[in-house]
Amino acid sequence: MFEFNENNEVLDSTVQHVILVGVSFGEDISSSMDELEGLAEAAGAEILGRMEQARERADKATYIGKGKVQELAEICENMGADTVIFNNELTGMQLRNLEEQTGVTVIDRTILILDIFARRATSNEGKLQVELAQLKYRLPRLTGMGRSLSRTGGGIGTRGPGEKKLETDRRHIQSRIDEIRRELQEVRRSREVQRSRRKKSDVPVVSLVGYTNAGKSAIMNALLKRGEKEDKSVFEKNMLFATLDVSQRRIELESNRAFILIDTVGFVSRLPPACS
Repeated sequence: MFEFNENNEVLDSTVQHVILVGVSFGEDISSSMDELEGLAEAAGAEILGRMEQARERADKATYIGKGKVQELAEICENMGADTVIFNNELTGMQLRNLEEQTGVTVIDRTILILDIFARRATSNEGKLQVELAQLKYRLPRLTGMGRSLSRTGGGIGTRGPGEKKLETDRRHIQSRIDEIRRELQEVRRSREVQRSRRKKSDVPVVSLVGYTNAGKSAIMNALLKRGEKEDKSVFEKNMLFATLDVSQRRIELESNRAFILIDTVGFVSRLPPACS
């Protein structure tokens, strides 16, 4: 449903109306929920509201329990929401049960992050890494998947193969995972060659490291502007994960010395293991 141009701006005017749901198991989740809201907005969603719940343990069937599911369904109907995003990672069965009982699409934080990654990755390596993470997430959820994993249409969320011929799908996914891992090994070998050449050239390498949207790309562009290399600037926008691929530029200093500056992918709290 959301398509982006080369500047990562939403092209499709159709906006998904979203309710955010977070469950606390004794910890403060306010900052995590704020971050989830930023992620949803980065994917082009309109946030209608948030629902938070404190529990001792997750409900196996719906994560939030029967009463809260009914309350969530009423909120979605009254506010005109078409999507619910959970701050917690859900199982395939929980996704399916929640969608059946609320009547709207349900995704979790991991699906949302993977969706953003899939839209923002531009390099071959980045695309392979995102596809690998998507497949690793989907594989244990083939049985009982929700609509967000089984449909092939748009909307926030990864597109999956559906629930037909599950064993065939499982073998196909595992085969593709193995293939991607081999391709990434080739990419890493090539990168090692490049790293070795940089070491021989004796040019220092400096990395910009920090949370997503902390201003790393802005710092790189400021240094490039100072060195009159604005044509080498990287994409910069006030948005979570505006860029996903690593960028590197040569920075010339006034002392006639130079170094390689690397703009790394930003951090985010509770990044799913599949995305690490």
